[in-house]
Amino acid sequence: MRIAIDAMGGDHAPKSAVEGAVQAVKEYGVEICLVGIIDEIHKYLSDEDKNNNKIIVIEASEVISNHDTPVTAIKQKKDSSMVVGLKQVKEGSCDAFLSAGSTGAFLAGSLLKVGRIKGIDRPALSPLIPTTKGLCMIIDAGANLDCKPKNLQQFAVMGSIYMEKVMGIHNPRVGLLNVGTEEGKGTELTKQSYELLSRLNVNFIGNIEARDVAEGICDVCVCDGFAGNVLLKTTEGVAQVIFDILKGVFMQNAVTKVAALMLKKGLKDFKKKFDYKEVGGAPFMGIDGIMIKAHGSSDARAVKNAVRQAKLLYDNKCLEIIRQEISKLEVDTVENAE
Repeated sequence: MRIAIDAMGGDHAPKSAVEGAVQAVKEYGVEICLVGIIDEIHKYLSDEDKNNNKIIVIEASEVISNHDTPVTAIKQKKDSSMVVGLKQVKEGSCDAFLSAGSTGAFLAGSLLKVGRIKGIDRPALSPLIPTTKGLCMIIDAGANLDCKPKNLQQFAVMGSIYMEKVMGIHNPRVGLLNVGTEEGKGTELTKQSYELLSRLNVNFIGNIEARDVAEGICDVCVCDGFAGNVLLKTTEGVAQVIFDILKGVFMQNAVTKVAALMLKKGLKDFKKKFDYKEVGGAPFMGIDGIMIKAHGSSDARAVKNAVRQAKLLYDNKCLEIIRQEISKLEVDTVENAE
């Protein structure tokens, strides 16, 4: 498998991208194409790495920043590391693309340069968040602020496939984010979406509330991008507050500091559970290519783990399965209409 990485994207580029790529090559045996300004990339490659035939450097003279307007940047900065990287997937030179750069530009570029899976109306940003029972995918988490019931139906299919094939969860539970668990609750969007999800060949458990997600009630949380982004940011904010409060409690005096030392391993494991670096990145589901969006502040470990996500998607043929299931969904929709 060959993966293109936007070496110039992210807060710590190109250092984190290059070092993460080197680690991924050693650990996962993949081939990596580092896309960006060659002189900058070479600063972080050893002579051994430069001679490694599994690490390829592709020249791109421009960089898209978070200050650029996404669509305009994709159209005008044709030699940017992001656009050149996306072209590697479109042309079949690489099997996946990974970037820690601008989320808006990444999504716009994925749509314009690679395109959607046939039958998918809108792609979705699909991060994984920790729960008391493991991980839960939020789909969508910000790519589509306004959705139609059909979009949420497709999100449910894609999320279920990902959690089963990539995360290894048998018959993943799919919940519809709502203001109550009773059938008939919510807006017209959630009411109509409930009907569509009920007819899907997925393990749909009905409406769920935001607190249910944290309790691990479902493996896939289906929602529009507005609600999903609020849920994601709230989860991140609450987790940080908890860490800050715990730190303050344990640093109060000598006794609490001793207690902290005694609980060091447990506290470390607790913090690790909420660390985005462990997951690495969030897939853009619905794009006709494997697209992984890494966190903007990703370090080398996060980049390496994002490569792992791409490899799991590739090895488990997730795109092929999504194409098949969406095709069936389109046929069922036509037949029901008739």
